[in-house]
Amino acid sequence: MHEISLVRNIFNTLEDEFSKEDLDRLTGIDLKVGLLANVEPTLMQNAFEAVTETENKFLKAKLSINVVPILVECPLCGDVAEVKNYLFQCGNGHPTNNVIQGEELLIERVHFQED
Repeated sequence: MHEISLVRNIFNTLEDEFSKEDLDRLTGIDLKVGLLANVEPTLMQNAFEAVTETENKFLKAKLSINVVPILVECPLCGDVAEVKNYLFQCGNGHPTNNVIQGEELLIERVHFQED
């Protein structure tokens, strides 16, 4: 289950960016996950809970996952369309593989307890 390693990478990123004092006040982590990111939200939530409990850190933090659709932009007409049923084409029917959204796996926001 690669979600465990993803959660650990998220924790490492937070530890690199914030002080221990800041992280002690961490209450939430918002992720932005594209449909092409190969991340299952339920498995990610389970991995988050498992890692927080076994590593005994970020226990007060809640994970929120914002799943974003796949968007493509047509190089012929410039149309931006959402991919449905993995049919990569613009609204005018032109096939395109120019993905402009949907591959993300980003820490979108972190929340801290106010002093």
